Amino acid sequence: MPTPKFPESENAITRRDFFNWVVVGWAGFAAAMGGFLTAVGRLFFPNITFEPPQQFKAGFPAEYAVNKVDERFKKRYGVWIVRNERGIFCLSTVCTHLGCTPNWLEGEAKFKCPCHGSGFYSTGINFEGPAPRPLERYKIGRSEDGQISIDKNVKYQFEKGQWNDPNSFLELA
Repeated sequence: MPTPKFPESENAITRRDFFNWVVVGWAGFAAAMGGFLTAVGRLFFPNITFEPPQQFKAGFPAEYAVNKVDERFKKRYGVWIVRNERGIFCLSTVCTHLGCTPNWLEGEAKFKCPCHGSGFYSTGINFEGPAPRPLERYKIGRSEDGQISIDKNVKYQFEKGQWNDPNSFLELA
């Protein structure tokens, strides 16, 4: 028996067109799955912030003038190194009020926070403004080669009596 022939319409799809659309569909699906799997894979690689080392050497004690605040490590490590007649200590550059960075005003001999006006003596003791407590000190000592060694992993707070700890102050003879 002869096969009936159907009239071809203008919108008829050929086998080749059908196969092309199947390929396009699978390619779109593969691209979407690739994007999804890339996003899921990104979860296994956390965001990393690169911070300066928490332990560093700050040079030799002779490099620091008596009764002066040294600001050379303020930007890179977030510390001030202060030398007085007895020795050297290291102060944090973070205001204890809201975490701003105070500025050292040499003419007024004080640290002044630009955010809310807290003031600190060169020793780190607060005396004006809303700061509730003095600046924090970091561990300071000498390394084998005689240089000053700072360890920001260890903090000392005045209100807890920790400034009396021998590691919060480097005595110079």
